Amino acid sequence: MNRNTFTYLKTGLLSFFLLGLIACKHDDEDEFTFNGLDDSYTIERLKVLSIPTNASGSVTWSINDSIISQNSELEFISVDADAYPLTLKIRNKGNEQVFHSKIIVTKEKTPYTRYISKVLEFRPAVGQFMNEIPEYLPGNTAANMLQKANESLVGGNSTMISLGGYGGYVVFGFDHTIPNLNGRDFKILGNAFFGNDAADQRSGSCEPGIIMVAYDRNKNGKPDNDEWYEIAGSEYFKNATVKDYSITYFKPDENKTPVAGTEFWQTDVEYIKWSDNLGNQGFKTKNTFHVQSYYPLWFTESSYGFSGTRLANNFYDQNGDGSYWVGKSYEFGYADNAPNNDEASNIDISWAVDRSGKYVKLPGVDFMKIYTGVNQEAGWLGEVSTEVAGAYDLHFK
Repeated sequence: MNRNTFTYLKTGLLSFFLLGLIACKHDDEDEFTFNGLDDSYTIERLKVLSIPTNASGSVTWSINDSIISQNSELEFISVDADAYPLTLKIRNKGNEQVFHSKIIVTKEKTPYTRYISKVLEFRPAVGQFMNEIPEYLPGNTAANMLQKANESLVGGNSTMISLGGYGGYVVFGFDHTIPNLNGRDFKILGNAFFGNDAADQRSGSCEPGIIMVAYDRNKNGKPDNDEWYEIAGSEYFKNATVKDYSITYFKPDENKTPVAGTEFWQTDVEYIKWSDNLGNQGFKTKNTFHVQSYYPLWFTESSYGFSGTRLANNFYDQNGDGSYWVGKSYEFGYADNAPNNDEASNIDISWAVDRSGKYVKLPGVDFMKIYTGVNQEAGWLGEVSTEVAGAYDLHFK
């Protein structure tokens, strides 16, 4: 063996040895990369405490003997002010480390309310109650109408607003995080009711709205686009439900000659034109019961639209002669879909799904968006339009 060959062999063996040491060291470091828990953590009740570990392996968080999470990052929320003994176990490659701490949950300094605390957006679609609920006055701007939506929905003495036809929406928030606990977590108020003469016991005036929820993960006080999740109600996974639906409404000429229909209530059957991304188009009819403009008068656009999930039509002509239209209540998961005293108006945060339809585990929600989920004309009743009359936290004490 010449000298150069020996040198190369020696260098290669040394390199291999050093790589082995580095690999072993790297493996050892991967076993426990967590630096430990603080002695204690303090958080107000109904706020989320986040404790990241970035640890690999099996992670178990416990309070007393009850496992509360097996995620690398703990997201803890409590309804009650109390002290909770916290244990963290990390298992990796047969090794285990145990960490102890305490979560101190305090009472908020300014008392929370279980109800809506602020309306952030109000953008309704066209409809027969538009410019009436809430009332538009000449000169009102979008800011004025948003303030009126706040006056209607904020607090425990809330009144109703109409979202108009498909896609019309309202966004509101709470002064605390509504926790995702066992069972249903919040209630959406509307004006749905079951009809005494409806053939189906759970039918009447039910105008289901899609519910979106957002957890303020980055704590910036607003719902960001990547924080929204849809509540997957009973219709979400059915073939009749259309995802990625969009519709456009066109501003009507209020001075044009109306096209009267064959029914006494049809003032103008070619009133507001609409088209959708499925190739459908038509008109929203103006009826004799509402003579004001059905187009939001504070909107300056010549057209506007919405996108989202569209539910199958739920209203039907029970008598067959147009005299009695009834809307069937879907089983669960929608706003204005059942009477306010019915279990179906209560919503479980665990029904939330991401854009691909996969269920997500949220610690709670801070914001909600409600939009009309059906694009249908129900005879003399007019368009199907979701109404919202408030919302509140079912866990609040």
